[in-house]
Amino acid sequence: MLIRLGYDIELGVTGPTALIALLLLHPDRAPDLVEPENLTVEPPLPAELYVDDFGNRCTRIRVPADVDRVRLRNQFVVRHSGRPDPVVPDAVQHAVADLPTDVLTYLLPSRYCEVDSPLLQYAWDTFGTTPLGWARVQAVCDFVHGHLAFDYQSASVARTAMGGFTDGLGVCRDFAHLAITLCRCLNIPARYVTGYLGDIGVPPDPNPMDFSAWFEVYLGGAWHTFDARHNTPRIGRAPIARGRDAADVPITMVFGPSTLHRFDVVTDELAG
Repeated sequence: MLIRLGYDIELGVTGPTALIALLLLHPDRAPDLVEPENLTVEPPLPAELYVDDFGNRCTRIRVPADVDRVRLRNQFVVRHSGRPDPVVPDAVQHAVADLPTDVLTYLLPSRYCEVDSPLLQYAWDTFGTTPLGWARVQAVCDFVHGHLAFDYQSASVARTAMGGFTDGLGVCRDFAHLAITLCRCLNIPARYVTGYLGDIGVPPDPNPMDFSAWFEVYLGGAWHTFDARHNTPRIGRAPIARGRDAADVPITMVFGPSTLHRFDVVTDELAG
């Protein structure tokens, strides 16, 4: 299966400033590129590519004083197996003492995932008797999927996992944050993923296409994909970046005032 991915994003800015964008496909999917990425910056501005502490490819763009708008465009094609997310019900849960040291950070509290909150006791009271491993993570997903109502109009950059739990609504990042937090409370390493997820193999969503957020957990010596919003294996995920939560992987970060003028995302399965 071939999938065309891309975006057209335009931001109003107040120069001089700098912009960091996490909009390049994650390096672990580079072998799947059929048509290469071609990030275009308008107007042509100095850009620096670097890899952050989580292994994500980032772009720093320097914006001079005489520029008030920056447009970022990219379009490319990736190959996908056409199969839905793998389900591994026998993936075991590791004791914390047996986890690799580079995984431990995904057990700790972070900006949007307050493990050190009332959610800690709630997690053990609610899921403490469920089977360890895959079944326990799935129980968390089932709960979050049923507890939160998806609502684009309720999107808030300030809402944390505890806020989503209390409000009972949110967008895909809120589903991911609450599920990540509950997993960490249960000593299951969990990390946040942002990327592309189109309507492949499912009825089309009438809302405008957007980037998506899901999460991964460390079980059986490997990272596995879970999605509390959709709560079913999906086809066509293409990760852009991974981190502790959304604070680590902003699509764009402008170091000064900014206004979003254009935001179009493409995730189309190609015929044949």
